Amino acid sequence: MAFVALVALLILLQYVAFIGLCGKARADSGLQAPATTGDENFERAYRVQMNTLEQMVVTLPAMWLCAQFFMPIVAAILGLGFFVGRLVYRAAYIKDPSTRGPGMIIGFLSNVLLILCGLWGVITHL
Repeated sequence: MAFVALVALLILLQYVAFIGLCGKARADSGLQAPATTGDENFERAYRVQMNTLEQMVVTLPAMWLCAQFFMPIVAAILGLGFFVGRLVYRAAYIKDPSTRGPGMIIGFLSNVLLILCGLWGVITHL
């Protein structure tokens, strides 16, 4: 379970880094809060941050359920898949949002597999 905890912490640290990068993009743009539009570079950083948050709501609980009821190593590996997918997603989205697909697919598939493994584990423990 320590590996699962490490991956959960990596995902949280990644999100904190995305928050910082979003804040830097806001400062660089001169865009005043609470505005979220008006500078393309800030808007991209903001969408990466928010999309990551939206996905983490699924990832973290699914990873822990998968670890508890299926297999911790599978949960950790799939969690790392999500982490890598977010890196790929961010790199693509910042450069050209139309190329974000591969990163989004990696994260999405990781989440689906975490949910399915967790579900299977829970059902077999009933």
